[in-house]
Amino acid sequence: MSEDKYLKRSVLTGTHLLEGNVAMAEGCIAAGCRFFAGYPITPQSEVPEHMAKRLPEVGGVFMQMEDEIASISAVVGATISGKKAMSSTSGPGFALMQETLSWANLIEMPLVVADVQRVGPGSGVVSLPTHGDVTQIKRGGNGEYEVIAIAPSSCQELFDLSIEAFNLAEKWRTPTFILSDAWLGHMREKVIIPEPEEIAKRIVPRPKYVPKENETEGRPQIYTIAKNNYTEFNIPAFPPLGSKEFPYWWISLTHSQISGMITETPSVADDTNKTINYKISKNEAKISIVKRYELEDAEIAIITYGTPTRSSLEAMKMCRKEGIKVGILRLVTVWPIAETAIREVALKVNQIIVPEINLGQIAEQIERFAFHEDGKKIPVHRISHTAILHTPMEIVKKIKEVIQ
Repeated sequence: MSEDKYLKRSVLTGTHLLEGNVAMAEGCIAAGCRFFAGYPITPQSEVPEHMAKRLPEVGGVFMQMEDEIASISAVVGATISGKKAMSSTSGPGFALMQETLSWANLIEMPLVVADVQRVGPGSGVVSLPTHGDVTQIKRGGNGEYEVIAIAPSSCQELFDLSIEAFNLAEKWRTPTFILSDAWLGHMREKVIIPEPEEIAKRIVPRPKYVPKENETEGRPQIYTIAKNNYTEFNIPAFPPLGSKEFPYWWISLTHSQISGMITETPSVADDTNKTINYKISKNEAKISIVKRYELEDAEIAIITYGTPTRSSLEAMKMCRKEGIKVGILRLVTVWPIAETAIREVALKVNQIIVPEINLGQIAEQIERFAFHEDGKKIPVHRISHTAILHTPMEIVKKIKEVIQ
């Protein structure tokens, strides 16, 4: 089959009724994913099932692995070979991936993992939704690192934002995550897929590695170099397997960002950790994607993400009809936390409502930034459930309670 035919099959143009898990898989394929390794686990099993059918049609490879540890390891290997690669899983499986993901962050590897979350802890309830893995996405592995995580709220967004997840992984050279859940993954909605030419305009390809020397040692640059007290970052493309610059060893121990070799020098280890963290956190305003609704005159802000966005939008409309000035800040990217946007909203409103399908994992972050210019703290009210999606009326009731 020619490359041209592969391209046409990689984008299933048209209007479709798709399950969320399938829409996400199609978005990843459209983004250029050509390798998937995974293991069945409810509620994401439709993702590998669909990938097993579709990847061979576009010249890609699907691998059924023996567990999630092997799955993420295979994704690492495919990424090193130059492929856009991914896995998907749910909570217990995601926990098994953490050691390898910690290493992938250390060596700044662009890959994607989708987590279709289910109730935990432990094996939990396989058919019920939660956003209980939100903190694990960022802090699951040992050590410190920053990640990018994106939270769709519809089947259309599971397609569109899966493309964006791959783009972010390539641009910032970091593991990137798609946060779905049991209900969103099994929902069926209309998904409109544009023509291949339109999709191609959205895609960030794997940057071509052009060898350049580090300024200090004359070595090929393999890792990100920080400059000007960690305010500027020179991020090289991921060096391809087979090139003379390809490292003979992707070190799992702390390395020098300049030489690429193992270090036990405290200042060098400190530099590596600051670089891989700050290249994300200090670029938060560039990376974060948010959507704003009716915030111009809002006195109360709902800050939401993922599936609760749907209920929040309806609640906002109901409040507006009653003359209650409610607006929404939607966190499309959950990590890095959208500090800039949250602070901007906090300056304008008197109350913040945070509906989450967990016990307040992002609300804790929002509380750090919820202050007026005079330093006065703004109340952050949680509507926290696990296994239960908020109804619009529940959110409206909470808003009326806090304004009394």
